[in-house]
Amino acid sequence: MSSEPPNSIHRRHQPPQHHHLPQLVQGNITIATSSATNTPTSPVIYREYRKGNWTLEETLVLITAKRLDDQRRSKPTTMDPTMPRHTGELRWKWVENFCWNNGCLRSQNQCNDKWDNLLRDYKKVREYDTKISQSTNLPSYWAMDKQQRKDHNLPSNLTQQIYQELQDVVQKKSPLKILPPPTPQPPMPAAMHQQPPPPPPPSTVAPATVVSEASVSSETDWGSNLDPDAKRKRVRDIASSILHGASSLARALKRCEEKKEKRHRELMELEEQRIRLDEAQNEAQREGVASLVAAVNNLSGAIQTLASDQRPAS
Repeated sequence: MSSEPPNSIHRRHQPPQHHHLPQLVQGNITIATSSATNTPTSPVIYREYRKGNWTLEETLVLITAKRLDDQRRSKPTTMDPTMPRHTGELRWKWVENFCWNNGCLRSQNQCNDKWDNLLRDYKKVREYDTKISQSTNLPSYWAMDKQQRKDHNLPSNLTQQIYQELQDVVQKKSPLKILPPPTPQPPMPAAMHQQPPPPPPPSTVAPATVVSEASVSSETDWGSNLDPDAKRKRVRDIASSILHGASSLARALKRCEEKKEKRHRELMELEEQRIRLDEAQNEAQREGVASLVAAVNNLSGAIQTLASDQRPAS
């Protein structure tokens, strides 16, 4: 009977303390509670997340967590259909808890961003592998150094181990996207092979056919009716036309070379003039400095003479 008042006082003051707990957490430190967050006895864990680049071990832990999370969510559940499904934030909170329990001290936002970056790099490398399988001129991604990978717009630090782990997760997550090789189509029935195509309209196709046949026949008749002299004359005309065109091209190239040589000479003359002007300017500066030094020396000599003249008088 004597212990009832303390217990009642404890139950009366406990809800306000639990209500004010979230207001005490600020900055980069967050709070993770157990699954029974609605109970007043839920433990409070203060987490200070690690920042900076991800290590290989942290990346492998994240990939393992994502694989297990996909397997967990793909299993059929017996939950009440009226209850809301897990949101993306809660799913990534599960990934964060798994990573935290395995030494990867990262937040759910860091895990989400890192996973998006890993998938983007994986897709780039996979597309490049598909491209090099069709062309033998491209080097393998795993044989290139970092600079070559950057030149091909590829991720520079993706290791083969991480690529294999990502490939395993992606293939298990979406097995329907991996299509089997296409099967050969069954042979078409003989009736479909023997069916003739529909005849074209006679009003539009017939004149074109007649014109094309007439042009082909006229060309063959003209070529066969030429005598050897006419053929030789035609060959000479073609040869003279080719020679004339070649000579015209040679003259044009010669004029172009002459113009280039002329421009080069003009540029050299301008460069020589600039050098002469620079030398003249430097010479003028040297003469000015020499004159200034001589004037200073004369002034100092005059001052010394004046000083020596005034000493006996004093």
